[in-house]
Amino acid sequence: MLDLSAGHVATLERLRAHDFEIVAFPTYPSHIGVRKGDCAALLAPDGVAGFRLFAEPAWLISGQLSVRILRDGREWFVWKKQRLEASPGRVAELAGFAAALRELLAVSVP
Repeated sequence: MLDLSAGHVATLERLRAHDFEIVAFPTYPSHIGVRKGDCAALLAPDGVAGFRLFAEPAWLISGQLSVRILRDGREWFVWKKQRLEASPGRVAELAGFAAALRELLAVSVP
């Protein structure tokens, strides 16, 4: 269980107000998951009110965080034995998700 301050909670509420869903990823119990559409990221508390990205945002496959790989000259999102092509549309959606998340995390909490 994470010990979050009122400032952390305010940051999470700001994310929710921008249509980010707060989720749990059981394999990462000491991090907060955020999701929007098929994109997700893990956040780690940073300071008294902020969060930092624990890792690069990822595409979700079967509700799980994938990794992006290059195989045979093509990019894929992979989770276990499942893979999904990293199409230009998916890559653009993930980039937009990451940019919006970073922007919201950069806003200081009073």
